[in-house]
Amino acid sequence: MPITTFNPGPATTSAAVLMLMFGEKTAADVMRHLTPAEVQHLGAAMYAVDNVTEDEVDSILEDFLGRLAGETGIGYGTSAYVSAVMTEALGPDRAQSVITRISPHNNDRPIELLDWMDARSISELITDEHPQIMALVISCLEYSQGAEVLTKLPEEVQPDVIRRIAQLGPVTPEALRDLEQVLQRKFKASTSSSASQIGGIRAAARIMNFTRSGVEARILRDIRKDDRDLMTAIQDNMFVFDNLGKSDDRSLQTLLRSIEPERLVLALKGADEVLRDRLLSCMSSRAAAGIRDEMEAMGPVRLSEVQEAQKQIVASARQMADAGTIVLAGRGGEEMV
Repeated sequence: MPITTFNPGPATTSAAVLMLMFGEKTAADVMRHLTPAEVQHLGAAMYAVDNVTEDEVDSILEDFLGRLAGETGIGYGTSAYVSAVMTEALGPDRAQSVITRISPHNNDRPIELLDWMDARSISELITDEHPQIMALVISCLEYSQGAEVLTKLPEEVQPDVIRRIAQLGPVTPEALRDLEQVLQRKFKASTSSSASQIGGIRAAARIMNFTRSGVEARILRDIRKDDRDLMTAIQDNMFVFDNLGKSDDRSLQTLLRSIEPERLVLALKGADEVLRDRLLSCMSSRAAAGIRDEMEAMGPVRLSEVQEAQKQIVASARQMADAGTIVLAGRGGEEMV
């Protein structure tokens, strides 16, 4: 099945073929139930499909129908059913209070439209706004995307934005509606009946985890001038390369398999012997020996290069932890992620 430069996996390719067979209306209905990331990934896969043979189509359809036959339908429409049962049992007020606490949808970010925008678009949207508005918007993003938006803002406002994120507390629906008005009705209104917890020390720290080493050092240095305690609190909650040694063997094995050997060699050049031995112990003896040989052959390297390699590994570890692929031992009282 020839495709273009985008290279989706077999499952995504199969889904793309099915979408092309469904017809516009049915395919559109399916798209409405996907997340923004899923829409983009599946859309790219649909563009990439080319010259599908009849046998391939038959195989994809057979697999799809087999999976469909195994579905029971239980769970479809669960939200409406649970809401109706709770309301009947508890009354509308108490039911809403319970549903607000237990509904999985309450974990969504308060401004849904942000999910559909890239970092550059968001930064351009808020670059002329007050730093408090910038902080609110960035706090509503995934940490990695928030870091990307932060670095696209003017350098002189970046420390102020991180400072404001670290100091944010619960944000009321009224405040979010004010934010909507400032952004000229481009964002979805918050329908939560309770305050949304965004920002805070840990949010600021995790955004900083995804910034480049030079940017991180500059921002923390600037914050330290005005508020040494705040800088220390943010720093204490950041996950750094040295923290990897506290994680379990299985998580480290999974992480190390995803890291390019060249990047790992560079990162370990700046690690102490205890951490180095800990990480290499989670690899096969042959692979560990290869890493040690490459470290010796590399010779002296710039500290900035080592720090950047460690930063990239930490960012990968954070992303894998957020996805549930691995478990990391944390800092600042945050034992597990």
